[in-house]
Amino acid sequence: MLWDIDGTLVDAAGLGRDAFVDAFEKVAGAEPEHFVPFAGRTDPEIALDLLAAAGIEDGEQLLADFERALADAMASRADLVRERGRALPGVRDALARVRGEPGVTQSLLTGNIEPNAHLKLGVFGLDELLDMEIGAYGSDHRRRGELVAVARRKALDLRGIAFQPEEIVLIGDTPLDVAAAIEGGARAVGVATGPYGEDDLLHAGADAVLPDLADVDSVLGAVLG
Repeated sequence: MLWDIDGTLVDAAGLGRDAFVDAFEKVAGAEPEHFVPFAGRTDPEIALDLLAAAGIEDGEQLLADFERALADAMASRADLVRERGRALPGVRDALARVRGEPGVTQSLLTGNIEPNAHLKLGVFGLDELLDMEIGAYGSDHRRRGELVAVARRKALDLRGIAFQPEEIVLIGDTPLDVAAAIEGGARAVGVATGPYGEDDLLHAGADAVLPDLADVDSVLGAVLG
């Protein structure tokens, strides 16, 4: 079982976007004048598009520096994330309940680079409920559609577990989460706690959609099929 982070498990109070502004300024020497879509996309995709929108042609060469700057910018906001952000309703109970289900392994599939994923969950004590080592992060691959395969490889290499695609469930709040699940051969469960409604997620092809994660029995029913 693979969980998205932003809009699904936590609300980071817009501080992730602020970190992007700082990282861009550090790499490019000025604040971005034009923004690009963020929701459901990987951090490297966003970074490259921000650089391209600013007319910077060597974005690929700057990407490693951008990711390091992004991790530093987010780390400097850890206290603010804890103060202003929140775990979304029902998340802690849902993660704890799923963790207790026999034969179920839960981790992440997120567009966040790995350090920022750890930070956003760690400040709310959610990281201890997931197997973070086998998670698939934006820093593993810039295309979200490749991340189901990344998580499968990590589970095999690090845990000796050979998950078949149809055994995997991806839970996320955007149509791009749903698309990533479909591309990876996994089931998709949408949760309408981000910028998209239940109809949007159903039309994107989600196998099930929840209004939120507050009803733990409904969450289990959706994710365990």
